[in-house]
Amino acid sequence: MDARLPFRIDARLASRDGGASLGRAGTIHTPHGDIRTPAFIPVGTKATVKSVLPESMADLGAQAILANAYHLYLQPGHELVDAAGGLGRFMGWPGPTFTDSGGFQVLSLGVGFKKILAMDVQGRESDDVIADGKDRLAHVDDEGVTFKSHLDGSMHRFTPEVSMQVQHAIGADIMFAFDECTTLMNTRGYQERSLVRTQSWAERCIAEHERLTQARVGKPYQGLFGVVQGAQYEDLRRRAARDLAALPFDGFGIGGALEKDRLGTIVSWVNEELSEDRPRHLLGIGEPEDLFVGVEHGVDTFDCVSPSRVARNSAVYTRFGRFNLMAATNRRAFVPIDDECTCYTCRNYTRAYLHHLFRGKEMLSATLATIHNEHFIVGLVARIRQAIIDGDYWALRDDFLGRYRRAGQPQPTP
Repeated sequence: MDARLPFRIDARLASRDGGASLGRAGTIHTPHGDIRTPAFIPVGTKATVKSVLPESMADLGAQAILANAYHLYLQPGHELVDAAGGLGRFMGWPGPTFTDSGGFQVLSLGVGFKKILAMDVQGRESDDVIADGKDRLAHVDDEGVTFKSHLDGSMHRFTPEVSMQVQHAIGADIMFAFDECTTLMNTRGYQERSLVRTQSWAERCIAEHERLTQARVGKPYQGLFGVVQGAQYEDLRRRAARDLAALPFDGFGIGGALEKDRLGTIVSWVNEELSEDRPRHLLGIGEPEDLFVGVEHGVDTFDCVSPSRVARNSAVYTRFGRFNLMAATNRRAFVPIDDECTCYTCRNYTRAYLHHLFRGKEMLSATLATIHNEHFIVGLVARIRQAIIDGDYWALRDDFLGRYRRAGQPQPTP
């Protein structure tokens, strides 16, 4: 199976000294439109970005939406989404769509990992890293994962084949292979065994993906990305990347446990090994500083729930950093969240009004704050792309981070 989701490199990022760099701008061609990269892909977990209309997401510049296979499998069911004509038609989104494999959710949701390694009765390190007071909701074996629904306690089984069947039915343009997502708390020995298991699952995903592609006649082609694990170990990350690069994936996801202060180093290990002609997606990363790090080390697309999640808790991004709209200083701030922002929220509403909505627990508060945050992050990555093309990336980076890292927030005018 050859890659059938074309990717074109439009420009390359030169390093500060003018030498070669992993960074690039490109274009991913999908059946529902092009994705110009680097790009931030907002997360619409249950076929919706919480509190925001799909039309609003298009207006603020989002090129694609990522939904969650685990959640859609449990509710309303992937068969129903398929019967509706696929994810995009079901949710009224005309552009490209992504789905994750469900691997992270089936392994982690509701478990609550410990902060330290557990010890067994002989005093040896254990990989049973479940927090006190929590039940293990997922059991992993070489064939797949048996897990308990967080909705009603019913038991379910995901294998690589089932994940592919669920994602094909959901109908996203880009899917991810089923993988085992470990944590930094797992032992080195477990990470090694998990890597072998994830490689085996990747091969099974490809076989089932090819079978379903041939069987679902008349359906648009769905790209399949392999997921690179390996935690914080260079040899494991590089081995996983080389092994996956040898398989006919349409692109690659970089996932799993990693330390944020080593993000660039770990991503560079992976991208130095991956096929250059395939897109690379960094799973679960979306803070402004991290986006620059990812791009500089060869990441093409990102997804993260952070912009919408923090918005629902009254935190918003600005050129001068993140701040909380619930703070008392915003009660009489009759100015936009950011006076240079062109989003719908900043064009029409003040911090004082948003402060009032959050204090009053009004649902509109989440909508307006989410529109702003998604616009901010989507727009930032779009500016990064253009700066790579124009040769101005390092100037943009220095200017943005120089302001964003300043303490405090811009003061409202009286």
